[in-house]
Amino acid sequence: MRDVIFTLLMLGAMGYALRKPWVGALLWVWMGLMNPHRYTFGFAFNLPWSMMVAGVTLIGLLRTRERQWPFRESWAPGLVLLFTVWITLSWLNGRFVDDDFPMWSRALKTFVMLLVMMSLVYTRERIQALVWVVALSIGVLGAKGGAFTVATGGSYRVWGPADSWVFDNNAFAVALIMVIPLLRYLQTQLPQQSHRWYRRALGLAAVLCAAAALGSQSRGGFLALSAMGLLLWWRGRNRFLGAAALVLVVAWLLMLMPESWFDRMRTIQSYDDDVSALGRLAAWKVAIGLAGDHLTGAGFTTGLSEYFYRYLGIQREGIVAHSIYFEVLGQHGYPGLLIFLAIGVSAWRAASRVRKEARDIPEAQWCVSLVSLCQVSLLGYAVGGAFLTLAFYDLPYYVLAMVVLTRQWVARRGWETDALLPSQWTAQLRSGPVVSGAMPAKR
Repeated sequence: MRDVIFTLLMLGAMGYALRKPWVGALLWVWMGLMNPHRYTFGFAFNLPWSMMVAGVTLIGLLRTRERQWPFRESWAPGLVLLFTVWITLSWLNGRFVDDDFPMWSRALKTFVMLLVMMSLVYTRERIQALVWVVALSIGVLGAKGGAFTVATGGSYRVWGPADSWVFDNNAFAVALIMVIPLLRYLQTQLPQQSHRWYRRALGLAAVLCAAAALGSQSRGGFLALSAMGLLLWWRGRNRFLGAAALVLVVAWLLMLMPESWFDRMRTIQSYDDDVSALGRLAAWKVAIGLAGDHLTGAGFTTGLSEYFYRYLGIQREGIVAHSIYFEVLGQHGYPGLLIFLAIGVSAWRAASRVRKEARDIPEAQWCVSLVSLCQVSLLGYAVGGAFLTLAFYDLPYYVLAMVVLTRQWVARRGWETDALLPSQWTAQLRSGPVVSGAMPAKR
């Protein structure tokens, strides 16, 4: 019965996406982050839903006039396209073209659909809808994991959804940490009086996501959560009250953790006695060696025993870099790493420009709040990703898209054409966007 209901809902949503392809873009985001079909147990479990959603969205993109040119006001979209070309060259120049095809194909789909989404999601209501989809897709899973952590006193590790990018406990922790600022943003956008319970639910979800991140017992996640918390405190309006609230929440969460959690966190300082940490350091040295010998890197396969023997003189196999930076370095060389870093820097600079240009515009205060918290989210990824193989995980690219789309909205003075209140979304979903049948005006 669950499969039938899910299939009917998806068919209806895809039918609507043919007329409103931006809905299809959000469906793609939802499918990629939450994997809802994995909660069915019959015929719907293995159907290629993402491929069907992508096909419907692309058809809708070709038919609609409600789209924009995504390569404006920021270098980030162009750099994403350049990175796509470069990893393709790296894949073709690698030793295992056939074996690496699935990884290349997955990255290609992520980047192509990212650019498609940035062509369709350009009004305020669509950007806000994107934030809701991204935050709740991970936030619901985090709230469930956080409740489990609280109920069990942190005695068991929290894992992500099966057959997903974030099944590993460490990867799931970073994903949870990245959506906490987005949940906070959504909370600030709801009126305090009329939506009091919704605001409380979002606040509780953010706390439970933090609990789940700690419950994953991920050391990288703990460092990312610490860095994110410090930035949130530094940017808070009242640092004294912010520090007090932060200390109370952290103290409560740490009281839930068992002694095994503290034992694991202590290994951050004694990494030289930790087999896992030493394996990662060895993989980083191999990545440096591969990048030095190959301009385009070694391709998507870098954990071969012969590589470890060539650069370190040891027999090891199957150890990956466990770092987004060394992952890209070993797989795609120094040019690939440079492009990858430039994407993040360009997104950060675009957010800073929005904070500077929109801070005195009342209609654009939501933009300042959104990009500020997106920066916090990206910091969590930059810190936590230093210890994880998540360079091609789609969540940080969706956060990047939020920044770029908001920057474009401010640059074209979007408040003059399509400013919407959150309460208008439902009616707007039925009637279509304000800027109907036309592309946004150029500056």
